[in-house]
Amino acid sequence: MYSNKENINILTSLLVAHGIRKAVVCPGSRNAPIVHNLNEHPRIECYPVTDERSAGFYALGMSLADDSPVAVCVTSGSALLNLAPAVAEASYRHHGLIVISADRPSAWIEQLDGQTLPQPDALGCFVSKSVNLPEPKSDEERWYCNRLINEALIESKRHGCKSVHINVPISEPLFNFTVEQLPVERKISFVNASINIEGLYRNIIHDLLEASKPLIVIGQISRNDETTEKAIRAIKERFTIICEPLASGYATPFTKALKLIDIAEAYYPDFILYLGDTLVSKHIKHFLRKANDAECWAVSEDGCVHDTFMNLTGVIEANPTDVIRVVAEAIANDNSADDIDAAQLLTASSFAYRGMWNRLFSSAAAITDEFTPAYSQMAAVKEFEMSLEDMDYDYDVHYANSMSVRLADIYSWHYIWCNRGVNGIEGSLSTAAGFSVATENMVFCVIGDLSFFYDQNALWNTNLSGNLRILLLNNGCGGIFYSLPGLENSSACGKMVAASHNTDAKGICNQNDIGYISARNIDELHIGMATFLTEKTKRPMVFEVFTNPDDDARVMAEYTKSRL
Repeated sequence: MYSNKENINILTSLLVAHGIRKAVVCPGSRNAPIVHNLNEHPRIECYPVTDERSAGFYALGMSLADDSPVAVCVTSGSALLNLAPAVAEASYRHHGLIVISADRPSAWIEQLDGQTLPQPDALGCFVSKSVNLPEPKSDEERWYCNRLINEALIESKRHGCKSVHINVPISEPLFNFTVEQLPVERKISFVNASINIEGLYRNIIHDLLEASKPLIVIGQISRNDETTEKAIRAIKERFTIICEPLASGYATPFTKALKLIDIAEAYYPDFILYLGDTLVSKHIKHFLRKANDAECWAVSEDGCVHDTFMNLTGVIEANPTDVIRVVAEAIANDNSADDIDAAQLLTASSFAYRGMWNRLFSSAAAITDEFTPAYSQMAAVKEFEMSLEDMDYDYDVHYANSMSVRLADIYSWHYIWCNRGVNGIEGSLSTAAGFSVATENMVFCVIGDLSFFYDQNALWNTNLSGNLRILLLNNGCGGIFYSLPGLENSSACGKMVAASHNTDAKGICNQNDIGYISARNIDELHIGMATFLTEKTKRPMVFEVFTNPDDDARVMAEYTKSRL
């Protein structure tokens, strides 16, 4: 039996019609009729999460894992506002959430009654569409309710797949579950425009093939697969590619390579093809912002102007992975052309440019391989990545923001997941936790102490199992702040900026039935890592590696200065 509220029943019917199969639901009385309907429908699976801040990221992780939209339902009042960080991250990651909030009737908004803050448009520019449903009392209002929901669900699939917000006012009484069947609702379908191959050739691929110093930059892509990896490998045989593990397992050690450059001007490109979203390395961005004479085309899912390198020529709205495959096909076709045509398109200078970069990348990779970090966070991540290479199970690896993902840039040899949409530290653990529920793979989360303790409620969850493993890098502060030149001169640095502390995760793990091991030296790191990666257990596990922030900073500085 379903709720007797028509707007809720119309919403439930259309969620199913538009393919929503998972919903993260938060506790509350005003949203209880919505939660009841979602739980009642056999084609929707509900996942309870108490903390709304965690719930939004939990839904994002589930969406990333199976590449499908996920709804998150909260009650009225400030509960909705707690979703803002996750909603923003999801929008920038092109895995927008379907936010459903219960609300009080409009007559009571801002009347000093409980939970009556204005909820329509509360998520502002972080959603691509916000609708406020009527409580239908006529056929016209039922049509209007249907249309608004269709509009919101369609918008979640357009122009970069951003989050949308559906606000549902519900009058009392709330808990009448007397409707046997949901209404059969009109679904308005939407078809994405297919990629314009001719336009790509005309605007960018022809110029890419003819450029003397072409450079392809791949930022974070929302999903990586074998076909994309194969295409990137084919492109690397022909062009210089700059990418990080957020884009591909074929990442290039660009940041280290820049430290080896004598004359930067020789490495500046004359043509840049920028695919995807954000880059972690500031060094990459600073370097390419000096390539003032380069023609630069950006490919992004939302089609917006993102002039990251300050030299943008044009924008193409398309899925970056689609364009990666088109470029690989263009290279294959060009290589199969007769010798004269190939010679015209592939100049000797572009060969020389690629060779120059490849030699630099090889030197940078050799330095990284040779460098043996002393016991530190860097040593822990290197140990983790080297050991992971020997594992014979399927896995996905999430890195939290700040220092964790920068260490991933150095050592990860596979695609990684990271909340780089808005680069916040909050929600990294919840995203990985949600991801682990939607996959049978082993899911690892490499995370710093501030990120972990901020998001510890991710572990306050009954859905988790033994496929979630958390490598917690605890140096008692936000270690990255100690690498910022000049900040150490501030008396506020340690306690107020870097947030120094003496907290550990053992108690948190005990209260949430999470397995726990720790390390405080290199021998314990070796032993603990073997357990962390191989022990079979039905509950999640935390491996807490304690380090000293001064040692972490010193080891990173040694690596930065290292040479063969």
